[in-house]
Amino acid sequence: MFLPVKSNHSTTDNNTANSEDVTTTSNNSTQTPSDLSPPGPNEEILPQAHHQNPGHCVASFAAINQMRSNVQLCDVTLEVGGETIHAHKVILASVSPYFYAMFNDDMLERTQGIVRLHDIDLLALKHLIDYIYTGEITITEQNVQTLLPASSLLQMHSVREACCKFLLRQLHPSNCLGIRSFADAHSCKELHTRSHKYALQNFQQVVGTEEFLLLPFEEVKDLISNNQLNISSEEKVFHAVLNWIKNDLDERQNHIAELMSHVRLPLVSRDFLMTCVETEPLIRDDGQCKELLLEAMKYHLLPEQRSLMSSQRTQERRPEGMRPYIFAVGGGSLFAIHNECEVYNPRTNNWTPIAAMLWRRSRAGVTALHKSLYVVGGYDGVNDLATAEHYNPLTNKWVYITPMGTKRSCLGICAFDGLIYVCGGYDGASCLSSTERYDPLTSIWSSCPAMSTRRRYCRLAVLENCIYSLGGFDSTNYQSSVERFDPRVGRWFPVPSMTARRSSCGVASCDGYLYCIGGNDGTMCMSSGERFNLRRNMWEPITAMHSRRSTHEVVEVDGSLYALGGNDGSSSLNTVERYDTRLNKWTIVCSMVARRSSVGAAVLDCFHLERGLVQTTNL
Repeated sequence: MFLPVKSNHSTTDNNTANSEDVTTTSNNSTQTPSDLSPPGPNEEILPQAHHQNPGHCVASFAAINQMRSNVQLCDVTLEVGGETIHAHKVILASVSPYFYAMFNDDMLERTQGIVRLHDIDLLALKHLIDYIYTGEITITEQNVQTLLPASSLLQMHSVREACCKFLLRQLHPSNCLGIRSFADAHSCKELHTRSHKYALQNFQQVVGTEEFLLLPFEEVKDLISNNQLNISSEEKVFHAVLNWIKNDLDERQNHIAELMSHVRLPLVSRDFLMTCVETEPLIRDDGQCKELLLEAMKYHLLPEQRSLMSSQRTQERRPEGMRPYIFAVGGGSLFAIHNECEVYNPRTNNWTPIAAMLWRRSRAGVTALHKSLYVVGGYDGVNDLATAEHYNPLTNKWVYITPMGTKRSCLGICAFDGLIYVCGGYDGASCLSSTERYDPLTSIWSSCPAMSTRRRYCRLAVLENCIYSLGGFDSTNYQSSVERFDPRVGRWFPVPSMTARRSSCGVASCDGYLYCIGGNDGTMCMSSGERFNLRRNMWEPITAMHSRRSTHEVVEVDGSLYALGGNDGSSSLNTVERYDTRLNKWTIVCSMVARRSSVGAAVLDCFHLERGLVQTTNL
């Protein structure tokens, strides 16, 4: 006779191992929840127990696997290359759709005891059969190339996916092209896409590998024609093409013209064009290549007509993943002049130090062009400067470039149509109205028409293909006047004056408007701002900043303006504010590390900048 059991009592112990049985007893009936109701006076309450063994499947499959090893109850033999593997049809079919179809559909193998498999590696098949019985498999560099096609054949998608993930973790410049080809051969779309993207992002290292030199023509063309190619300069692509052709000159020489048409020769430096491209026999002996060379030379010789010569070969490549960063350069605080620089990531709201400039500079002009940051002129605490240097974020290094023709501090600067323009400033004796432009392709400064007004502490911005010069100080008066330079006609034109006099203001263009923010009107530093409506040809007020600022900078990033550093009339600032042009609202963001008045700033698109800074710092 059974003893009565208590209602809702569980016999499991809290310390019971997972492999132990679990039994739950209850005096509830087997009625469904919708049928539950208090029992009638004559109804008997029958006890029940729910039993579960968490280790049942594991133990059962372990026993079945042992029977497979002992060739017990096996009903199929797989034969590959003369060797045999014993197994159970139902187990194979439960994991592999390939075997399920073989043993269930109207196929010859359904009734056969021995099944011969073709086009599959024996060792890979053994690993996969083990996986079917155990649910475990070890993927290595030695077996992944046989496991992936074998798991594809047997339609074991979880193993195939694990192989793809393993290969993704192994991507390296020395093997990414091989992995890409392997993925293409086995229709692994994601692996192919990501290995191709890896090759584009690491192209400078990839071109030095044997895999690149052995690529077929179409794949080389596919790589070098891609606009997302990540390179420090187009010279790298030129050398890559030549190296590939010379690796098998007789067979590949006929491809040189088509490949060179994808090299953006107009964007290489003039020195490289004359010393490397023009002197290369393969280029000189090919008529189409000579035409490409002449196109590049024309682009260099006629900078004022570059906008008319726009083509795919004049467009800078833009790798996927490039993001805008704000660079703060030089400046001063108290009695110090900085050469230290830092960079701000708007997505993380963090500032990070970068390499210091080669020279201490405040009141310098800073702008971004192509993939470099340029700093021009300035004041080092003793002298006004004509020198200039540029920063390469890929190497985290500064390099001197050709000096200006005139010493300039407190200058205006901007980049437009591949050229750097500087206006006004102070040469140590007088305010300037002169204008110069620098061509990075030729490393030459040349004179441009002077402004109509002498301007010290003026600011430049580009709007609708024209360069605007705003405010400043002419040694006598603080200016509200504005003028614009049209490079297409080489003339300055008057523009309606601002509502306030502004020297040392911050200027930027955004969404078709020209913004002028802060500055000094001769009596105090200002927090107010205004914008020029080009369509209405008039200035409109905007919300004032939280802080008064002059000698600061304003830059545009993704439709927002950032005002950084400067002076509030009593001290240098390290604070930064962001202006939402849609909401007409300023917000405080992360401050710079250093206080910087007379700061220079610019926005430069970079590819994984923080990762590169870590790598170059470790070097």
